[in-house]
Amino acid sequence: MTLRLRPFTEEDEAAARAADEQSAAERQRFLFHLEGTSTWSEVLERFSARRLGHDLPEGIVRSAMLAAVAGEQLVGRVSIRFELTPPLKRGPGHIGYHVIEEFRGLGYATEMLRQALIIARSEGVDHVLVTCDVDNVASARVIEKCGGELADTVESSLNGLPIHRYWIV
Repeated sequence: MTLRLRPFTEEDEAAARAADEQSAAERQRFLFHLEGTSTWSEVLERFSARRLGHDLPEGIVRSAMLAAVAGEQLVGRVSIRFELTPPLKRGPGHIGYHVIEEFRGLGYATEMLRQALIIARSEGVDHVLVTCDVDNVASARVIEKCGGELADTVESSLNGLPIHRYWIV
């Protein structure tokens, strides 16, 4: 499988916005922090600033929002937070990933998490917290394949729903 993580580009706009609309019905979003942006260029600038740690709003940490592409096809996204605030420690943790529905079950999530772990570690994150909804068996399997050890089950700080918290060292 040839999959790579890279920054989003101008060419990703249509596929990324379509994936964001599709994911809204699944209790999560494909893209984050779109509020206050009117153009895709502004979205890309915000992603770049967050990666560099520039102009971070209160409660927002330095992070990377990366496209997961197979060939030239957008198949998902990964978000990597390089530090955690107390709410982030309750969930979502350091790494979040989302595979576009039509590409699920093909092994992309495992490869996305594997590559995201390399990036997180290169930024000094040695103990990585990854979470998933308690009813998301597929995601739990992905996290465990990548070395995740179940720590506990808590209420997510994002939506109050129960999540499993895994640590990967």
